[in-house]
Amino acid sequence: MAYIRIPEGRQKLADLVAGAGDVIEVSDAVRILGLDRAPAAKALARWAAQGWLRRIRRGAYVPVTLDTMCSDQVLDDPWILVPRLFTPAYIAGRSAAEHWDLTDQIFNDIVVVTAQSIRQRSARFHGTVFTLKHVQERKIFGTRTVWRRHTKVMVSDLPRTMVDLLDDPSLGGGIQQIADCFTEYLKHKDRNDTLLIEYAERLGNGAVFKRLGLLAGISNEIRLEEACRGRLTKGNVKLDPALDCPKLVTRWRIWIPSGWERRTKP
Repeated sequence: MAYIRIPEGRQKLADLVAGAGDVIEVSDAVRILGLDRAPAAKALARWAAQGWLRRIRRGAYVPVTLDTMCSDQVLDDPWILVPRLFTPAYIAGRSAAEHWDLTDQIFNDIVVVTAQSIRQRSARFHGTVFTLKHVQERKIFGTRTVWRRHTKVMVSDLPRTMVDLLDDPSLGGGIQQIADCFTEYLKHKDRNDTLLIEYAERLGNGAVFKRLGLLAGISNEIRLEEACRGRLTKGNVKLDPALDCPKLVTRWRIWIPSGWERRTKP
């Protein structure tokens, strides 16, 4: 029987891809191939130049498969980039809402909440747009770990997803989209109002209770509405800061857009 000899360089690359997982960093090449850091970095750069790897940021690469070698969109699941690019971080907002089936809309970006310092709210890696929000690391809570291919990714759990949408409506695509998500939350098997209130208190933004209380009243969720009433803070806020909100609902100390007055209690 004749055996085909695999070139040493190709074998090293295969060992590296098998041992490193979805995203390959210089430290992976050091650990798996037994190289010093400088030769490891050069090897990754050489394989990238040859088309076997694609660079996603300095010192980090992903394997390129034959069916994607000519494509700008190499990854079929860009969630796997989040731990390497933005840790400590989690998938949030409309992306998490889509994950938990709160919406059937398909979005063109991935929303990430990160404790890393960020220069701008949008970044593009590997053909994917990431919408970023910076928070203090102590505010990263209420998450679950999910496996995406070989990578563990953090995503906000169902109550934290709703709290994030109410805290920053821009993460959800606007207040109407958030209202639709809230309707689905109320029917969801993982609904947990105790955690919802707990997370909102821990986050410490009084606007969350004002928006949540208004939506709970519209949905006739009396217990949830009363829980929000008992935590009402001073000052008026907009239901959606991105919209013109000319009508003040004094009951909730919240300014609402035109057309919303017919939904709310006097």
